[in-house]
Amino acid sequence: MVLLIAVLLGLASGLLRARLGHRPYRSVEVRHIWLVFAAYLPQLFAFYLPSTRATFPDRLVPPVLVGSQCLLLMFAWINRQLPGFWLLGLGLAGNFTVITLNGGMMPLMPENAQKLIPVGSQVVLEVGKRIGYGKDILLPKEQTIFWFLGDIFLLPDWFNYPLAFSSGDILISVGAFWLFWQLGGPHKPSQEAQP
Repeated sequence: MVLLIAVLLGLASGLLRARLGHRPYRSVEVRHIWLVFAAYLPQLFAFYLPSTRATFPDRLVPPVLVGSQCLLLMFAWINRQLPGFWLLGLGLAGNFTVITLNGGMMPLMPENAQKLIPVGSQVVLEVGKRIGYGKDILLPKEQTIFWFLGDIFLLPDWFNYPLAFSSGDILISVGAFWLFWQLGGPHKPSQEAQP
């Protein structure tokens, strides 16, 4: 959700920037975009599709999440010359680090988890266990390695959408915003055009 908001805001801002500057909105060649789809596909089955997430074995969640993060890190590294990708890659590295060091799942503190559960829900929170069908594991701050990289932030109440996210997610979103914003900016002359 945070990334989607950043992409939409970045695209709208970049288009407006290009229009106000009387220049075309640029495009860039993003290399190996298939890595993003390859990273997302296993997560789709493990966390999002109701027909598969309920039967997806908990023991396979860590390898799926760590593997997905590896593919996304490769994608960011390959495209590191593009605007915003160094921030995006830094965010992915933060998420990869905290996920890997905490058993292959994203740590979520009990006090934040309580705020995400709808009133009357049958979800049972148990320390050290996966929360529902998501990617998070319930861990108190003192049991979490690099707790500050976990899902410690919540969307404001006025969003009316329960969501926890990490500092890595923020950096990924800022990187995505920066990419779309920059595409509406002045075009740098190519190396060939310079004397």
